[in-house]
Amino acid sequence: MENIYEALRESHELQRKLCRQLTRIKPGTSRAVEVFRALRIELAAHAAAEERYLYAPILMDDRGLDSSRHALAEHHDIDECVEDLGKAKEHAENWVEHAKKLSSEVHHHLREEERKFFQVSGKILSDAQKNTLATKYRRDLVRMRKVLAEGARGKG
Repeated sequence: MENIYEALRESHELQRKLCRQLTRIKPGTSRAVEVFRALRIELAAHAAAEERYLYAPILMDDRGLDSSRHALAEHHDIDECVEDLGKAKEHAENWVEHAKKLSSEVHHHLREEERKFFQVSGKILSDAQKNTLATKYRRDLVRMRKVLAEGARGKG
């Protein structure tokens, strides 16, 4: 049975792939818009599901309080980078700079989460909890991807 960390790593790999594409793509092209949209949706869907099904249970334990708060703060920083990149799409030089900053923030967060947060939370959660949370996380990730994609279509 899959645990929460295996489920999370799958989205982490997709985020890394989309960040690599984003920083290598020519700004202002339809492909750049498409990659940015896919990354924005993946980051938001992943963050929502992860915060609900990993961070929240870890916040309830004193041992996980500091690391959960730190991870939540990094999600906020990433949200701000996404917003900045969305605003910069008209100006190629700003777009490249913001794309690189977003990619750097995402890579830093994922690396830190996998190396530190997973270890802290792994000591707090039982194996049964890790399996149950994986199922709940996956279900919510799929739901959030759909909700966010539909919302993005509605915005044009």
